[in-house]
Amino acid sequence: MDPIFLLTIDQSTSGTKALVIDRAGQIVAGSSAGHRQLRPEPGWVEHDPMELYASVLQTARAALEKAGADPAQLAAVTITNQRETAVLWDRVSGEPVCPAIVWQCRRTAETCRKLKAAGHEAAVRAKTGLLLDPYFSASKWGWMLAEVPEAQQLLGEGRLLAGTVDSWLLWKLSGGQVHATDVTNASRTSLYDIHKLQWDAELCSLFGVPPEILPEVKASDVIYGYTNEPKLFDAQVPITGLIGDSQGALLGQCCLEPGMAKATYGTGTSVLLNAGRQPVEAGGGLVLTPAWALGGGVTFALEAVIRTSGDCIKWVRDNLGLFGSFSEMEGLLAEAPDSEGVYLVPAFTGLGAPHWEPGARAAVTGMTRGTGRAHLIRAALESIAYQVRDAAELLAAESGIALKALHADGGASVNGGLMQFQADLLDLPVFRSGAAELSAMGSAYAGGLAVGFWSSLDEIAALERDGRVYEPGLEAGERERKYRGWQRAVAAVLHSSRAEQEAAAGAVEPGAPGSIRLDPTHTG
Repeated sequence: MDPIFLLTIDQSTSGTKALVIDRAGQIVAGSSAGHRQLRPEPGWVEHDPMELYASVLQTARAALEKAGADPAQLAAVTITNQRETAVLWDRVSGEPVCPAIVWQCRRTAETCRKLKAAGHEAAVRAKTGLLLDPYFSASKWGWMLAEVPEAQQLLGEGRLLAGTVDSWLLWKLSGGQVHATDVTNASRTSLYDIHKLQWDAELCSLFGVPPEILPEVKASDVIYGYTNEPKLFDAQVPITGLIGDSQGALLGQCCLEPGMAKATYGTGTSVLLNAGRQPVEAGGGLVLTPAWALGGGVTFALEAVIRTSGDCIKWVRDNLGLFGSFSEMEGLLAEAPDSEGVYLVPAFTGLGAPHWEPGARAAVTGMTRGTGRAHLIRAALESIAYQVRDAAELLAAESGIALKALHADGGASVNGGLMQFQADLLDLPVFRSGAAELSAMGSAYAGGLAVGFWSSLDEIAALERDGRVYEPGLEAGERERKYRGWQRAVAAVLHSSRAEQEAAAGAVEPGAPGSIRLDPTHTG
């Protein structure tokens, strides 16, 4: 049979999707499955690696069945994944050593704070483009190695392997034959020098992670290995197209030129700006990251990371019980066309760009006796758009490039009200793709190039796509009034967080070294 399909795995924070994609770049069939979010202690977030892998097998089989596709018709299996989430496993048994520590987890916040206080952040940032923060993988692996006895035992026996979720899935799908990752995922660990394109021995030593347990790093458009998993199918199909989900979405949106930007509205939100082939200075809470490694070269991007966005909608549904279905949510939003001054700052796992305050806590401000559940739901939804405006302004200020539009994708982008409010807040057009699965499309594009499914990025860019444009329509004074209210709410959260830190560290006299003076109008 001719290879006429790609099978793309999208393993994200909240669930797993498998998509069958044809040469026209169209999704022929798909399947999805959720998985548990484990929170054994406040601020901790874990996943079961075996559960993640089981969901990959389940959705892949289901997608192929829906498409009526035979494994012999697959040109490749490609993988995109939640980034930064750290896994350790036994290379002999193929079993994880402990639960995966998710990118949201704050358990290593104190470790990162001490490293920062010791003056290590400048070196980390110079080599990796990243801030010294528990968001990234290195401190997670360091914690596992220090706190999980089996990890040290397996390390001594030469059986321990470390990787992000892509590496874990690649290892399992290849039958334990391939331990590798791609440049985008390696770059999110705080251990990879994005200028030399190699693991850095000094950073590995700093975080206590032996380099020999780390995966080989490759470009996204190469063949990593072949499937060897009878639970999936018997055929040996090339595995390729490994790319982190946010970078995958940038590629999936065909943001191929410098200055093009996208926002992926998922559990958190990543706002990425294509910065071209040369690394640029990242400041003000931005991170510098490889966008992709294709065609023998690396394209870079500036990124503003938002820790919690779509997840706050799940919080008001699951934790507060304010609505049961998304159709009910839409009805309630219609009852409250305005939040009436209520703001939800969703710092459930701290705040990302532009603040990077892992100790921040979530808060709701501006409530009155007339506040109802519809106002809280609207405040949760609008918090996503406010954070994206924070990120877009930061990107424009630091890059010197004025954004002309924003490309949107991800699960929450299907909400038309959110997309319209985003356009209103940015005072820019928002282009929403007709396909929400842009991370998967980026992985498919990279993998397709590796196996000759498509011949070039130009051919991919010419594929037919649909979508919708949301034009701004909010009066300027009203737009800025709403945004100032958001800034005040965030300033209150930051003030509370820093006051808690001061109290924990002991009383600090105003004006003394280490004291904090908060300007309530400052948002950076």
